[in-house]
Amino acid sequence: MPAVGLGCMNLSHAYGVAPTLEAAERLLLTAVEEGVTHFDTAALYGFGTNEELVGRVLAGHRDRIVLASKCGMTGVDGRRVIDGRPETIRRTADEALARLRTDVIDLYYLHRLDRAVPVEESVGAMAELVKAGKVRALGLSEVSSQTLRRAHAVHPIAALQNEYSLWSRDPEEGTLATTRELGVALVAFSPLARGVLTDAPPDPETLPASDIRRGMPRFGARHYPANLARRAELARLAEKAGISLPQLALAWVVSRGPHVIAIPGTRSTAHLRENLSVLDVEVPGEVLDAAGRVLNAATVNGPRYNEATLAEIDTERGGRAG
Repeated sequence: MPAVGLGCMNLSHAYGVAPTLEAAERLLLTAVEEGVTHFDTAALYGFGTNEELVGRVLAGHRDRIVLASKCGMTGVDGRRVIDGRPETIRRTADEALARLRTDVIDLYYLHRLDRAVPVEESVGAMAELVKAGKVRALGLSEVSSQTLRRAHAVHPIAALQNEYSLWSRDPEEGTLATTRELGVALVAFSPLARGVLTDAPPDPETLPASDIRRGMPRFGARHYPANLARRAELARLAEKAGISLPQLALAWVVSRGPHVIAIPGTRSTAHLRENLSVLDVEVPGEVLDAAGRVLNAATVNGPRYNEATLAEIDTERGGRAG
């Protein structure tokens, strides 16, 4: 599988204003034409509308792609709810199959660990989906090495999806090594630092109230200027190397190991092609090393989530929180 796939979340959810259906369809079809084989969605994204979009647009290309979705965190009465109970997982899977217009999901993740439900119970229910032929492989999202090992003892885990980029290094506290040891793919979401490591970093002041980055400390007035200064250093490094900043950022992520897959999201076909071009770009090791020294767990400013969200997730935490 190529080391760069497509995260589909922002076609329906979380960032800015969603694109038109026509623009979203064009982006997905262009991705197929450009050779993308890994498409990542979730029941949560758009409270089901992202799965519907992906399913409708890609139904005719089902044999060419790996289709990944997630359960365990959905929209209920307009609110985001974490629910890893077996009965909820079974129901969510059937709803996902219908929305995705398929009889089997290639990779099905537990989107969040439900702290009220042992991970063994949640994964046990997901294993039943495999046995029933509704799911081919299982994954976890935003969990620690310890939780991965517990889940893997119940049923083989094929992929662990955690945030990983130059400015989000939590996997280096354990899961990067554990996934390598267990033969699990590490799927890096937000490898471009939620848009910061692109050619047009977001301006938090102009983001819609619904944009989730407004609640992330790294985008706040206390931290963002310092993070933009680090970004500017990286941009100069990329320019000197003759590549774009997104190419540098993605090359760094996929260089972390042969088991690492990046799933950047985008609404632009031009940016999609730029992201995929990293597969054909040779970035010298010394440039990657320099990038890692400029932006890392010690130099990024602010935690990646606010305290309420940090309390929900199970990942190891690295670096400073101030």
